[in-house]
Amino acid sequence: MMDKLKKTSADIRRLIIDKAYECGQSAHLGGALSMIDIMSVLYEKVLTFKADEPECEQRDIFILSKGHTVLGYVATLFHYNYFPKEVFDTFQTNGSKLIAHPIKNLAYGIESSNGSLGQGISYASGMALGYKKRGMGNRVFVMMGDGECNEGSVWEAAQLSAELSLNNLVVIIDVNGYRNDGMTAYGANSSLNLQSMWSSFGWNAVSIDGHNFDEIMEAFEHACGSDSKPTAIIANTVKGKGFSFMESNNDWHHNRITKVVYEQCLAELGKNNAN
Repeated sequence: MMDKLKKTSADIRRLIIDKAYECGQSAHLGGALSMIDIMSVLYEKVLTFKADEPECEQRDIFILSKGHTVLGYVATLFHYNYFPKEVFDTFQTNGSKLIAHPIKNLAYGIESSNGSLGQGISYASGMALGYKKRGMGNRVFVMMGDGECNEGSVWEAAQLSAELSLNNLVVIIDVNGYRNDGMTAYGANSSLNLQSMWSSFGWNAVSIDGHNFDEIMEAFEHACGSDSKPTAIIANTVKGKGFSFMESNNDWHHNRITKVVYEQCLAELGKNNAN
């Protein structure tokens, strides 16, 4: 299983790089690459979904709150057959439905639109509450960024979700240590500890290595449990994961892949696959 997850992540990272190069425009690469190991586990082992029946009532919900990393999201959806290659190939081209932020499109598996940061958790808590009120077992998962946790709306929704005992809600915070304008306040050397902060708001909170498949799977196994609390998974990751010159290099928060850079990416992918 670990080999399959590793290959899935490598395949999706290759899709990200290919599409960022082919679209000919700048894309949000660093945060897209940092979340992929989590996305692989989520779609391979955790979520209940049917790509050929994307609106099935039994499906779990995934919401990308850090919407600027949409390329990682749509690459994952394409990998899991939500739409054909001719749709994926339109990413960030004129007239495409796949643009630089998610636009709700249930037929493509995209559950919510997202532009401004801090909105996803509020949207998700409403959906989780709706499922509980209807006595349904659907779960709601939200991918957020650590920089996004600077938004006050995040903590308002966190407080309400705990008050409402939304144990069908799981938030994953991709703690890659950077936002658009520099380092976040929540890195490994910071006195601000996201795990203790989410715990203080009444959540089950666990801190993991966001690139360790065993730790990711264990965290999801303990989420959505029988107790009355929502769960926050604090996933410590590397921005730009998978490409040495991008890793922890905030120049790649939003950047364009030229032919030279693309060839460098392919060389690193080939080297990694050979090891």
